[in-house]
Amino acid sequence: MRVLIGADTWAPDVNGASYAGQRLAAELAARGHEVHVVAPARGLRSRPARRVGPVTEHRVRSCRVPKPPDFRLCPPPGLRQTCRAILRRVRPDVVHVQSHMVLGRMLLTAAADLGIPSMATTHMIPENIIPAISFLHLPESGLKKLFWWDAVRVLSRAGLVTAPTPLAASMAEQGGVPGPVLPVSNGLDLSRFRPDTTGRGPAFRARHGIAADVPLVGFVGRLDREKHVEEIVRATALLRAGAVPDARLVVVGDGEERARLGALVRDRHLEHAVTFTGRLTDDEIPDVYPALDVFVNAGTAELQSLVTLEAMATGKPVVAVDAGALPHLARPGENGWRYPHGDVAALADRLARVLTDPEGAVALGAASLRIASEHSLATTVDTFEELYRTKARPVVPVRAFRSARRARRHADARR
Repeated sequence: MRVLIGADTWAPDVNGASYAGQRLAAELAARGHEVHVVAPARGLRSRPARRVGPVTEHRVRSCRVPKPPDFRLCPPPGLRQTCRAILRRVRPDVVHVQSHMVLGRMLLTAAADLGIPSMATTHMIPENIIPAISFLHLPESGLKKLFWWDAVRVLSRAGLVTAPTPLAASMAEQGGVPGPVLPVSNGLDLSRFRPDTTGRGPAFRARHGIAADVPLVGFVGRLDREKHVEEIVRATALLRAGAVPDARLVVVGDGEERARLGALVRDRHLEHAVTFTGRLTDDEIPDVYPALDVFVNAGTAELQSLVTLEAMATGKPVVAVDAGALPHLARPGENGWRYPHGDVAALADRLARVLTDPEGAVALGAASLRIASEHSLATTVDTFEELYRTKARPVVPVRAFRSARRARRHADARR
């Protein structure tokens, strides 16, 4: 099968949608499918198609936008024609877009123009995009309505829509996206993320100057507003002032909140207790989780949270905010604990429960392993292969749909 994946974010972008798309593409290629990827170039000139690892990339001219950092947008003028030209050259059996942003919508429109079966996976909710469109100076409720109005308009051009979790699928349907929106996990490569048997954890600690015997809390992800890493920093201060005086925190990632978090660390006198590693390569990420005693996620806009799944697949307890899709992963008393957003004292308490009970932490980690096994990448790709064959379908081209609608209006007016 020839599959074309369209993505508004792709390597070297660091986010869940980019990682999910890359893993899907690589696994499809490993199974013998011919995989093409259409994604933004890193500059104002499109690049010729070229082989990158197991897939063929088609990079389309793009420019930077103010927010989010490093995000690139493909300028709309001429983009529909560019997408049609790529689809004519590739002649895919199915187009699978990973976003309803500019490039994703134009690929769906071009697929409809050419009668090519298509589908879309939505990795976004309003909270992901609101910081980038705050310049519109609308109330948050207005920005959310605008988000869903646009999502419905674009995703209606896909022959099928999926989302990473049942919650994400339900939110899309409630937002007006034509259903059924099918929940399909992003999937996880369980051969890369697994319990440590080779000393990766101690080696990671040594590289970053963290003693082997101190209790270590960890976070991996973008340091952006909706991740609320400041709650984790404040909880670390409470831990050290109370139940776990030698607790340490390691923060892996980068983003627009990095400077503010550094200032908070200095304000709380945590310079020797908090380590910022910056952005690590994809090859280094599997070394992070074995070094931790507990993984924490305070993000309130998670549609699935691959990093939480990665920690669980490494056999780690998790403490997560009771928001978004995280309740699907963090199950109180089974593999970890949850806390209410903004309640830093409760977060510190949940972390202390794990760190002060080593035997209980082992049992929580074993449950994490069991839950993570339900999200194998192999199962995800099995599902998408079946959907490509049986559910993805062509849709009526946008122009044809509008022409038919205008014709019906004229006919009604003559009656």
